[in-house]
Amino acid sequence: MLVTVDETGRGGVELSRKALSVRDMMLVSLFAAMTAVAGQISIPLPMVPITLQTLIVMLAGSVLGARKGAASMGLLILLAAVGAPVLSGWKGGLGALIGPTAGFIWSWPIAAFLIGWMTERIAPNLRFWKLIPIHLGFGSVIIFACGVGWLHFMAGLGWGTAVSTGVLPFIPGDLAKVVVASTIAPALYRAYPVIRPRRVAEE
Repeated sequence: MLVTVDETGRGGVELSRKALSVRDMMLVSLFAAMTAVAGQISIPLPMVPITLQTLIVMLAGSVLGARKGAASMGLLILLAAVGAPVLSGWKGGLGALIGPTAGFIWSWPIAAFLIGWMTERIAPNLRFWKLIPIHLGFGSVIIFACGVGWLHFMAGLGWGTAVSTGVLPFIPGDLAKVVVASTIAPALYRAYPVIRPRRVAEE
């Protein structure tokens, strides 16, 4: 491949930007795929299954940053909307995006963006104890709030039933996911600095 570089080196910059763009698309697609796979590792419950998907949502935000993390979850929802079986139980289609679990699903891009926005401001000094409140407050709490709100307003459950259905069974598992995500994210930053958000890498 022939690359033309002028005196200012702009050709090299453009090539670098294209490479970063391809890298970004690959990472966004990877995390969307990981979320789809994590959805198949589940414990069935009457209305909302327990899955590993929220763990990947947390990692998408803290590893990819705000925009790419949200984009990976947006891609997953887009694939589900066109019928791809990427949700828990290999479900897909618009029906899955307006069903009882829809509030949790639609919260994923929001949670990934907020987690990414916070971690970009403490990177590259990510630490386990800093990530714990970020993953908990902007991950679990946001996802639970959206999920319970949907169960109440859209699925017609009372607030008590919505909380007992959409929150209480998940608390132990989500606390474990917060700890795991807060352990893995700094390790990935140290091992693979190429996946750091571009703004952080340039600082």
